[in-house]
Amino acid sequence: MQPTKELIDKLYWERVERARRTAPSERVVASLQLSEFTSQIMASGIRSQFPDADESRVQEILRERLALSRQLEDRA
Repeated sequence: MQPTKELIDKLYWERVERARRTAPSERVVASLQLSEFTSQIMASGIRSQFPDADESRVQEILRERLALSRQLEDRA
């Protein structure tokens, strides 16, 4: 059974309303947690792609990829 467009829209707007009620300080904490989680996932992917890389190299590649991501966002 697939969700209807109405249900999807309702769930989306409930999330929007919940976010609007969230205190700014809680939003900052959530943003930092999400950023850290994203970095951990990216680092894990780098470790899989480069199994011989030490942690220093993994972090270097991560920084390079984040810089590239920022450059691509700036172009958009």
